Amino acid sequence: MIGLRKKFKYIIFLFLAFPLLAQNELIVDVRTIEEWNTGHIDGAIHIEWQDILTISDTVAKDKKIYLYCRSGNRSGKATKILNEAGYSQAINAGSLTKAKELLNRDIIYN
Repeated sequence: MIGLRKKFKYIIFLFLAFPLLAQNELIVDVRTIEEWNTGHIDGAIHIEWQDILTISDTVAKDKKIYLYCRSGNRSGKATKILNEAGYSQAINAGSLTKAKELLNRDIIYN
């Protein structure tokens, strides 16, 4: 059952993120789905930090990837995971507010 759940998440990721993968950068919100639903950065995709390697089959290792969360802790963990997997431009953008400022993007409230 767990394998099926991961496959489902991967299929959803591909469906939602495909248009974003063509851009020069990828913005990833690594918070929980409940946190994502309270507001997220415009143009971001949602992948919880512990599932971050689901991007490995679809995102080039030299693509610039900005990761953020509530405080910067989980995005730091996700950044480390990606760096260790060979992603040379994974960047911890910190909290939602810091990422908004760094990327000059709006927050979309649901």
